[in-house]
Amino acid sequence: MDLKVPIVIVDELSDEVITSTGLLNLASGEIGRIEYQDYDFEADGLPFEHEDYEFTCGTLSNNGKDVEFRIDVNTVTGQYSVSASELLEIKVRAAALFAGVSGKALAAQAAARGLPEPPAPEPQPPRGKPGASGGRGGRFH
Repeated sequence: MDLKVPIVIVDELSDEVITSTGLLNLASGEIGRIEYQDYDFEADGLPFEHEDYEFTCGTLSNNGKDVEFRIDVNTVTGQYSVSASELLEIKVRAAALFAGVSGKALAAQAAARGLPEPPAPEPQPPRGKPGASGGRGGRFH
């Protein structure tokens, strides 16, 4: 089953923040249908191709609540994705935040089913405040 959820993606450069939207596949961690807001990647190149590129992060939102996470970028293929351990952490944090289910309760259910405990979360890069974003007139990449 492919469950894809809309996310906001932020590519951090030294002096610029590039905002886009995409769909996160909760089964595989792949991110697709990336649409940049107020940024022309055909003219300016993909954000990670810039010399001053720093990192990429994402936000999953529901009813005014947000879960932030790190996004990996394959600089050869241009594919954005989330690692398996980060994806598991997103699911645990989203369940706790959006549905009021605690991480301990989820771990207890997993242990009862004989599933391994989730790995410790990976360190998160520093988060900057995204700049003002405009409309949704961007193109997909």
